[in-house]
Amino acid sequence: MSRTKSILAVTTATLSLALAGCAAVGGPIPDASAPITQSEAQMGAEAHPQLLAEFGGAMTGSQAQYVEQVGKNIAVQSGLGNARDSFTVSLLNSPVNNAFAIPGGYVYTTRQLVALMNNEAELAGVLGHEVGHVAARHSQRRQQAAQRNTLLGAGAAILSGLLLGNTGLGQQIGQAALQGSQLLTLKFSRSQELEADDLGIRYLNQAGYDPRAMATVLRSLAMQNALDARVQGRDNASLPEWASTHPDPASRVQSALSKAQGMTGVTNRDTFLTRIDGILYGDDPEQGVIEGREFIHPQLRFAFTAPQGFYMINGTRAVTINGQSGKAQLTLAPYNGNLNTYVQSVFSGLSKEQTITPGSIQRTTVNGLPAAYGTARVNSGNGQVDVTVFAYEFANDRAYHFLAITQAGSASAFNPMFSSMRRINAQEAGSVIPRQIDVVTVGSGDTVASLARRMAYSDNQVERFRVLNGLASDENVSAGQKVKIVVRAR
Repeated sequence: MSRTKSILAVTTATLSLALAGCAAVGGPIPDASAPITQSEAQMGAEAHPQLLAEFGGAMTGSQAQYVEQVGKNIAVQSGLGNARDSFTVSLLNSPVNNAFAIPGGYVYTTRQLVALMNNEAELAGVLGHEVGHVAARHSQRRQQAAQRNTLLGAGAAILSGLLLGNTGLGQQIGQAALQGSQLLTLKFSRSQELEADDLGIRYLNQAGYDPRAMATVLRSLAMQNALDARVQGRDNASLPEWASTHPDPASRVQSALSKAQGMTGVTNRDTFLTRIDGILYGDDPEQGVIEGREFIHPQLRFAFTAPQGFYMINGTRAVTINGQSGKAQLTLAPYNGNLNTYVQSVFSGLSKEQTITPGSIQRTTVNGLPAAYGTARVNSGNGQVDVTVFAYEFANDRAYHFLAITQAGSASAFNPMFSSMRRINAQEAGSVIPRQIDVVTVGSGDTVASLARRMAYSDNQVERFRVLNGLASDENVSAGQKVKIVVRAR
C-alpha cells in the first residue's frame, strides 16, 4: 500500500485493450513477427506510466539495468522491433510474482519474480514469454472480451467469488474493493499461454539460451504458488501469484520440456546470481509490510491484525484480507474531515445499478482513533450479503477505511480486525527492516537444513529455501555452489 495516493481505478480503454481479456475471441492467428505499429506504440506509451504507478514504480540502479539488458536482448528476437531501442523494459518495485508486456514494446517483470529465478535464461524465458503474448497479438484477439469485461470488472470475481456471483452488483462492489497491483492483468486462455510458451522457447533458442529454462521457471512458480497456499492456509494455490494471470504453470512444465528437447544453450547462472545479489525481497516498507497476521506501515504509522484464518495481500495501493468467511480491503479515499460523510461516500460509490445505504452510521473510538462504521444488507445473485465500511480518522485531511463483504449475518467475522487498528510510534516504525536476497557460496559442511536456518523467517524455512532455489524435495546442495537465502537488509 503506497504512502498517501488516492485509490484510483485504472479503467481506461487503453489498458483494457493493452492487457489480455478473459474470454477467447475467434479469428485467424496474427503474424507473430509483424513489427510494432504506430497505433500499438501509442497504446503502450499511454498505458506505461499508469502501469508503473500501479506496480510501485520502476526500480533503478544496477539490478534494473541488468534486467533491462536481458529483456531487450530477448525481445529483439521477436521481430517486433529491429533494434534494442524499440523496447522499454522495466523492473517493478512490487512484492507480487508477476510479469507482462503490452503493445508498443513495453515489457515488465517484478523484483519478486526475478528473485524467484535462478539463472539468466529463466529471466530471458519469462520476458520472452510475455513478448510472445504481444507478438501473437493476444490482446487484440481478445479485444471484444476486454471491452465486455473491463479490467477491474473481471478482477471483481476474485473478491466477490461465491459471495456475489457474476452479477452486476458483484462486479461493482469488486471494482471498489479490489484495486491492488495483482489485478492489473487478466487471464489468457490456455491455448494462448501455450502459444506464448512456444514463442518464448523459440526466442531463447535464437538468443543462445538453454530453452529448458522455460520449464524450470514454470516449475519454480508452481512450487511458490503451492507454498504460498500452505503458508496462508488457503486451498486455492493459483492466487494471487503469477499463475492467476498465467494459468496452470505446473501442467505446462512437461510440455515446455518436450518442446525444448534436443536444444541446448547457456544459462549464465553465476552471472545472474551475482547481478541480483541484494535485491529487495517481499514487502517494501514504504508500501507497508505483512508479518504473519499483522500489517505494519512504518511511514504512515499504523498497524492492524487480520483475523485468525485469514491471509493478506499487500498491493501498492491497498491491502486485501481474504478468508473463507469473507473478504476485505484497507484503502483510503478523499477526506474532508467528516467521517460520517466519508463512510456514506464509500457506500455511494459501490454500485451503479442500485443504491447501497447502511442502516445507520455509528461513531466510536478505536485505540484512540475517531472511527465510524456502517453495514448494508445487499441482495446478490447468490443470496444476501453484508457490506461493511469501517473508517478511521488519522488527521484532519486523512482517513482510511476497511471495506468488507461477508455472508449475511457474518459481518462480525471482521470485528477483531476493525478493533485492532492502531497508531505506531517512531520506535516501532524504525524496527521494520526489509528483507533482501543474499547470494552465498555453499561451504563443505553446509546442507539444505543449515542454510535454511539462515533464512529471515520463523516458519517453513526449509520449504522457503528449496522453492527460492528451485530445489525439489530430494535435491541437495554441493560445496562451491551459489545459492540464495533471504536475510534482513543490513
